[in-house]
Amino acid sequence: MSEKQVVVLGAGIVGVCTALHLQRRGCAVTLVDKGLPGRETSFGNAGIIQREAIEPYAFPRDLASLINVATKRDIGVNYHIRAVPEYVPALVRYWANSAPKHYQAIADAFRTLIEHSISEHSELIEQSGSQNLIVRKGWIQAFRSPQQFDEAVERAVRVSAHGVLSEHLDGVALRLAEPALSEALVGGIHWLQPWTCIEPGDLVQRYADLFESEGGQILRGDARSLRQLGAGWSVDTDSGSVVASEVVVALGPWAHELLFELGYRIPLFVKRGYHAHFADGAMLTRPVLDTEQGYMLAPMKRGIRLSTGAEFASLSAPPTPVQLGKAESAARQLMALGPQVERIPWKGARPCTVDMKPVIGAAPLHKGLWFNFGHAHQGFTLGPVSGRLLAELMMGETPIVDPAPFAPGRF
Repeated sequence: MSEKQVVVLGAGIVGVCTALHLQRRGCAVTLVDKGLPGRETSFGNAGIIQREAIEPYAFPRDLASLINVATKRDIGVNYHIRAVPEYVPALVRYWANSAPKHYQAIADAFRTLIEHSISEHSELIEQSGSQNLIVRKGWIQAFRSPQQFDEAVERAVRVSAHGVLSEHLDGVALRLAEPALSEALVGGIHWLQPWTCIEPGDLVQRYADLFESEGGQILRGDARSLRQLGAGWSVDTDSGSVVASEVVVALGPWAHELLFELGYRIPLFVKRGYHAHFADGAMLTRPVLDTEQGYMLAPMKRGIRLSTGAEFASLSAPPTPVQLGKAESAARQLMALGPQVERIPWKGARPCTVDMKPVIGAAPLHKGLWFNFGHAHQGFTLGPVSGRLLAELMMGETPIVDPAPFAPGRF
């Protein structure tokens, strides 16, 4: 029997891991991307494999939070007025799915993937020789107000029922753990299980190198050239057209454009985000989230990476890194940041669905077309397990988790 020919579109962490898992099941896999592996969404995150993140980010439902967002007083959220009409339909559904009567089932499904995040990464980290990129010290969710801290402790106790381990730090203990932090913080939750990466883009590149070392092929190409060709699919690359019987769309925020042309109306929207690095100042040993201000500080190769929350804007709109400036001012209240390294901040986009779950499985309308995208804030965390799950579905194996909650046909 000849080996199955597969094209994977998108060389972010989800696409690379999907390609790896398919190749290890005997498929001949070509990974196609317009650029280098791990240079887009996978590049710019805080580098946390979030084993604790068993509850996806819900839309805020209390009036005070909504007012702060609407008036742009919340550093963690920005929006473009002209993009509001584009976003409203998706955000209304996102808000509705965040209601308690829907959210619990969503979180229960999401948790099944998160529970495999560390174990699935661990194997690839070892095989790709990436141990030097990984720190196993967890991360800290820090608080400025006692009320917010107390509420977080209650949540930490609640999620511990699902095997999520944490330590609750008062102000003194927090500064013992991270001496660079100021007394503006009253306490924090130290999530103990997550691993962190000092350069997420490098980790994805090493996974891609592992894929190539095991016989995989990575080509530059344009996913928009995808077309059906008889019983299979064809896509144009710099090395000519590549033909395969199966194709996987792992394009993250760019999946919507391609799938719209194929007749799919999956409610995908983007949350843009920014980061910059600050060097030659105080350092941290693990990432720290300034929870009430909505930004993350994470130690990276190039210094402290300050990454912002969500910006609701058209995917192609020019950068507006106003959150980054506000977050930098807030961060300098907490620690002695050095000067900014980059002249121009990095900008990326997270692919989000209205029910907070990724889209993993067979396309309803086309034979040989598969989806693996929509991981929102957790693509870096879920790339390996999502890649494994889709490969198992494509090969008819028993899946690692129940795939039904993630099926494309649910929309």
